[in-house]
Amino acid sequence: MYYTLPESFLRIPKISTSLVFKVNQALENFRMIERHYFRQQLIKSFDFSFGHTLAHSTNTWELIYDVPPLDNNVLDAMCTHPYETTSDSYYFVGDSLVMHNKAYYNFFLNSPSEDDSDEEDDICAPVIPTLQ
Repeated sequence: MYYTLPESFLRIPKISTSLVFKVNQALENFRMIERHYFRQQLIKSFDFSFGHTLAHSTNTWELIYDVPPLDNNVLDAMCTHPYETTSDSYYFVGDSLVMHNKAYYNFFLNSPSEDDSDEEDDICAPVIPTLQ
């Protein structure tokens, strides 16, 4: 997956995401580990647990999480080096890896009209893979 996002995305304090997935059998201990890298150096890591799902069900997992602030030098470098910021999302059932998604990010500098905003709204970034 490739994403192009404004530089302001790197400065928001929280992210909201939604994961929709279907299962044929009940799952125990469904878990997602998400790691973000810049130039292959880990800059953020998140670990989420869903728990139990019912057999033959469609599930929505909504997450809102705090994003740790990054150093301004790192932010500037991320904007000037497109697609060198990446993430890996690993999905586990128990101890078994069932899916892996790799994403690449390009951050662009905001236009002056975007920078004039005083609002610090959270940005909703939907990531919706489906497990079958």
